[in-house]
Amino acid sequence: MAHYTAETIWRRGDASREDFLGHRYSRRHRLRFDGGIEVPASSSPHVVPLPYSDPSAVDPEEAFVASLSSCHMLWFLDIAARAGWCVDRYADAATGVMRKNEAGKVAMTAVILHPSVEFSGESLPDRAEIERLHHEAHEACFIANSVKTEVRCEPVIP
Repeated sequence: MAHYTAETIWRRGDASREDFLGHRYSRRHRLRFDGGIEVPASSSPHVVPLPYSDPSAVDPEEAFVASLSSCHMLWFLDIAARAGWCVDRYADAATGVMRKNEAGKVAMTAVILHPSVEFSGESLPDRAEIERLHHEAHEACFIANSVKTEVRCEPVIP
């Protein structure tokens, strides 16, 4: 069994300029991961208006989408290597959709991955093989297996 940690650190700013009880305070904070890296974070400007959100920081919704995309990619690379396919580049323009779910609550209802993969070698995988690799990666992805959100993979295949 593995354990993963992340710290979320927030501190109220200048009390003379921020009215916490009036909900006029910065949502900017830091995420610190077990490897030591810190990432600036904030609420999404789609949820909490400027200036109380920081659009240059990572918001929870973006982190959720990125987590699913990253996990899928890592599995794809592993599965492709085991199958003998040499991957030179992998890029994914993943998107998440927020809307009310069947219970009437706002939720991330879908995450759509759009991976584009470049291969090299004497032989290259065909469309069916690329789709099989993505399917296997999706089935193995720890994060996709952990959420109720529909996660779709729509690979960009030239």
